[in-house]
Amino acid sequence: MDLPGVSETFRGELDVLATLQLRWHTRLAGRIERTLMDGPDDLETAVVTAWRGTAADLAGIRQILDAQRATPATPELGVALEKARVKEAVLLAAMAGRASASDAAAVRLGERIEEKARAAYNPTATPRHLRDDDDGQPTGLLGRLKAHLAA
Repeated sequence: MDLPGVSETFRGELDVLATLQLRWHTRLAGRIERTLMDGPDDLETAVVTAWRGTAADLAGIRQILDAQRATPATPELGVALEKARVKEAVLLAAMAGRASASDAAAVRLGERIEEKARAAYNPTATPRHLRDDDDGQPTGLLGRLKAHLAA
């Protein structure tokens, strides 16, 4: 909240966190849908891959959400993040074909899928759009633009 412009843009920590959570959920859901459009043989593996890709793309957001989930700054934040966690677990289970959204076991199954995704997740890895390819050339639009401007 001490960064310039934050207090003018957001009403408080809950507002900031809700915005970050919405960004995460929207990106995750979109990536899962794009991944499933390819008709993968194993839906669960596709969902795990989509989670990891989203976490790599939004590493900072994921770290903030995880830190607040572990020790929420206020009880309101804790309640909001728990609701979001449950909804995400249901999404993961449903999209992996393990449960319907109304299935009582959906949360538990979604949590298991998230645990599987986190097992190989490295939050300190360089995001894909900032990495170099095998020839040392920057990948992604931003990396290519920076390389072009530097040339």
